Amino acid sequence: MSEERAGQHSSAGQKPAAGQGGAAGGEWELPWAAPFVKDGTPAERAELAAAFGAAIRRTGSLMQLMGMAAADRIGINATDLNCLNILSFSGRMTAGELARATGLTTASITGVVDRLEEAGFVTRERDPHDRRRVVVQLVLERAIRDAASVFLPMIQDWQKVAAHYSDDELRLIVDFYGRMEEVFRKHLARLRGGPEPTEP
Repeated sequence: MSEERAGQHSSAGQKPAAGQGGAAGGEWELPWAAPFVKDGTPAERAELAAAFGAAIRRTGSLMQLMGMAAADRIGINATDLNCLNILSFSGRMTAGELARATGLTTASITGVVDRLEEAGFVTRERDPHDRRRVVVQLVLERAIRDAASVFLPMIQDWQKVAAHYSDDELRLIVDFYGRMEEVFRKHLARLRGGPEPTEP
C-alpha cells in the first residue's frame, strides 16, 4: 500500500475522504471494514483520525516483523519469543497463567515451555503451595545475554525518541499505550473465542 497521506489530492483535483482515495489513481491507502469516521466529521479531524489508524497499523506490522527477525536472530520461533517477553515482566508464572496471558491452549504452552527450557531460557519447578501446578521461571542471565541484547539497540533508540518529550507528554503517551493495551486484550479475547474483559 502507498505511504502517501490519506486525503492527498486526486487526479481530478478533488480531495478524497480520509482513507478512501481512488484505487486506480494510487491514492487509496487504508481498506477499512467500515468508515473510520462518522458523516459530518470536520475534514481536519477526519484526516487526523485516518492518520491515527494508519500509524497503529504500520507500527503493529513493524512490531510483528521485528519480533520475527529477533526470534530468528535468537534462534527460537516468534511465538516462543512472545511468551518469553510476557514471562519477563514477572520473572515467573504458572503454565496456566502463561496460557491465559497469551491466549494459547494448555497443550500449546506445554510445547512452548518445552522448547524454551531446552534452549536454556526457562526452568520448571513445582509450586511449593500446590504441587499440581508447574511454575515457569525465567533464567535471567540467559535472557539478558541472548534475548535482551538483540533488542538493546532499538531500546536505546526508543530512549532517544522519548528524550524529545516533556514529562507531561510522556505521561500522555504512557496513558495512551495503557488504553491501547486494553483494546488489544479485548479483541484478543474476542478472536480467541473467550469472554471479553469487563469494562473497568
